[in-house]
Amino acid sequence: MSQFTIDDLKRIMRECAGEEEGAGLDGDIGEVPFEQLGYDSLALLETAARVGRELRVSLPDDLVAEVDTPAAFVAFVNGRFLAQTH
Repeated sequence: MSQFTIDDLKRIMRECAGEEEGAGLDGDIGEVPFEQLGYDSLALLETAARVGRELRVSLPDDLVAEVDTPAAFVAFVNGRFLAQTH
C-alpha cells in the first residue's frame, strides 16, 4: 500500500464497529468530527490499532487522541507511514 485513503479508513471503521453501527460512513465524511459519526475515543483507538497492524506503522494512542476528523486521521497515518518507510 502506497497511501492510506478515506476509503481504507471507512472499511476499517465498518469492520471494527459492525455494519449497522458503521452505516453513517457513506458520502464525504472527511471533515466530519468522529464524535458526530458516532465514534468515541475507544472506537477510534481500536480503529487506529487495526490500521497500525495492517500497515505495520506505529500510531501512539496519545497522538491518535488528538486527531478529530477522518481527513486528519488519514493525513496522520500517511505521515507516520511515510516517516517509517524512509
